[in-house]
Amino acid sequence: MQSMLRTKWGVLKSDIKLNIHTDKSRSLGIQTVDIDRTVRLAVAGLEVGKYTDEDGDDYNIMVNSPKEKFATLNNFNSIYINNALGAPVPLSQVAEIEFESSPSTIKHLDKKRFVMITAFAGKGMLAQKVTQDFLEQTDKLNLPTGYSLQLAGEAESEADAFGGSFMTVVIATIFVFIMILILEFKTFKSTLIVLSVIPLGIIGGVTMLWLTGNPMSFVAIIGFIGLAGIEVKNSILLVDFTNQLREEGKGLDDAIKEAGEIRFLPIVLTTLTAIGGLSPIAFSSNPLISPLALVLIGGLISSTILSRIVTPVVYKLIPPKISRS
Repeated sequence: MQSMLRTKWGVLKSDIKLNIHTDKSRSLGIQTVDIDRTVRLAVAGLEVGKYTDEDGDDYNIMVNSPKEKFATLNNFNSIYINNALGAPVPLSQVAEIEFESSPSTIKHLDKKRFVMITAFAGKGMLAQKVTQDFLEQTDKLNLPTGYSLQLAGEAESEADAFGGSFMTVVIATIFVFIMILILEFKTFKSTLIVLSVIPLGIIGGVTMLWLTGNPMSFVAIIGFIGLAGIEVKNSILLVDFTNQLREEGKGLDDAIKEAGEIRFLPIVLTTLTAIGGLSPIAFSSNPLISPLALVLIGGLISSTILSRIVTPVVYKLIPPKISRS
């Protein structure tokens, strides 16, 4: 795996620190607040009030000491602090300037500081595999007290999805899905026959992931959800047409046979069209989206082939009641 780690932990900036000698300044009759106020006046200026113009806009009134366009280190050499007696004391006698390094930015999450480490995996490497290898290495780390490690990116998205509202949405969708089928066919048996095609697609989707070396990722699971909808659509066409033939007076075996023959070509053409549209995504080099297309292609192939046997057999075993016209 070739990757480049990036972190802003080592990106530091230089700050000017004014180290005040408190004991010396007090002995000279100078308070720390006086030093602070005088230095601010010389460098950044002090806000002494606000001014409101005729239009009602407020402006800050700032008092500055004479200086060039921008304050420089030379400004510190000309700063004098008045003591309690009003005598000016050079700043250099009560304080000294030091340079120190500090982080350019300090990020917080839940009121805790954090440093983000990012990396781009090498070509062909899956994010789940990289995460797994990373966790194996971090298990060997002995982090100091107060430090912890938290995954972000795709791993965090998967954890939030499966542990949050995503599963609730999936369960609610399945419930509504089954209710719609029952309302359409009016019988639970027809609904069961239609849903019997879903495991057939799972077989092909899992097999395709195994053949291509892709893990069962979050994107692949989304593909299985989409696959179920496509499979059920084709199964509805077959079961509904079989019910129509039986309503017209045909026998059970004849209706199953004729529906399978007539609906076979439209289902195959629909499947081939979907596979053709998904092929560019499946063969792309992006490991984040290709598993979704691979699951759909594998599931469509297996469900189209196996449903030719399984759906008629299930319909034969549990034929729904039909009111003949």
